[in-house]
Amino acid sequence: MLLITVSSTATASQLSLQHVSLDGPNWQHFATLHDAGFLFVDENYQPLNEKNAQQFFVPASTTKLITALLSLQHWGEKHRFKTEFYLQKQTDSLPTLIVKGYGDPFLVSEELQLLAKNLATHLNDLGVKQLAGIQIDSSYYLPGLVMPGTGESDNPYDAIPAAVAANFNSIYIHKNAGVLTSAEPQTPLTPAGLTIAKTIKHYPKSNNKRVNLGNDAQLNEQYFAELLATFLGQHKITVGKQILFKPMQPNQTASIQKVYTHLNSKDLAEIIKPMMKYSTNFIANQLALNLGAELFGGPATQQKVQKAYQQLLSKQFNWQAFHVEDGAGLSRNNRLAPSQLVDVLEAFTPWKKLLPQIEKSVFAKSGTLIGVSTLAGYVQKQEKFLPFAIMINQKVPFRFRNKLAKELAQAY
Repeated sequence: MLLITVSSTATASQLSLQHVSLDGPNWQHFATLHDAGFLFVDENYQPLNEKNAQQFFVPASTTKLITALLSLQHWGEKHRFKTEFYLQKQTDSLPTLIVKGYGDPFLVSEELQLLAKNLATHLNDLGVKQLAGIQIDSSYYLPGLVMPGTGESDNPYDAIPAAVAANFNSIYIHKNAGVLTSAEPQTPLTPAGLTIAKTIKHYPKSNNKRVNLGNDAQLNEQYFAELLATFLGQHKITVGKQILFKPMQPNQTASIQKVYTHLNSKDLAEIIKPMMKYSTNFIANQLALNLGAELFGGPATQQKVQKAYQQLLSKQFNWQAFHVEDGAGLSRNNRLAPSQLVDVLEAFTPWKKLLPQIEKSVFAKSGTLIGVSTLAGYVQKQEKFLPFAIMINQKVPFRFRNKLAKELAQAY
């Protein structure tokens, strides 16, 4: 794939150049890099300094700026993701609870506890105290879905996406004298969790380790069902051990009753802020998949993500050349230019405070892959927030991009 030119109706790199001198030691080293680009603009988006501003680079996790922007523009910052709950009535046995997921990216244990409390109230109102089991309907996402760039490690950043998922499809385990327990008090260790915990080979000195749940989608869903059953049990709803993995069928509708729709207690802005701070790939890809499914219909697929980004970014910025195929920035096939990231930052200005402060007067999103170091955000100067984008696709010293940002803030 060869990308050469950028066309945009408002890219700062196409405007007249005013120069801000960057002569600190780190910027002197940056000037010698052969595979790096940079753009810094003023409050009117006129360039103050640049290098290869229209050249394409692997953006890594600065791609999350695009995911956040498109999500906020599509849903609004107050949007809350939903999960639906139904009862499958049986004539001669206990009812089954059906969970229909829509890719809520933030169903952490604390949220599941709140969800279970509300769901238990609705079940009690119906006189339901016992359930035969739980059925997981994950049909909103294509089965076997794995996003580009996802590896096979047990690192949380390699968690697979899912229409129904708990704790970002990850688990936090403590090991002491060979005994495995949950490393967080709000999350019980379930049978599926224990199965996963037993696969962990190495622990750090703290004896605590967070890992993803693996690429077995059914085991991931089993973990969700077990956590939900445990939390319902805390509210005196007894759940049998049966767990089914299948979508609701049209011929079931006569015997199915909708019980509760849970809206996450956190709104979109409250989800994006930690995504930016901790660079949570799971959240980013869930947002991207949900966006694609809403625009083009379910089930969510990687192809719909790529199509959504292509159409939305081309229309908004008139970009003629770029490539984005996942929402997190894990793919090495992604290509963006510094000028394009600055375009995104210009549009992202209303939500600039969702970015973490990484140095004094610098609010930005970083990106890291092997041989890739990027940083894009704003330098604050009194009431002004001036966009910049640094993209390096070669090996550089540790925290080099932060040192560049610090010098940038001091120079202006």
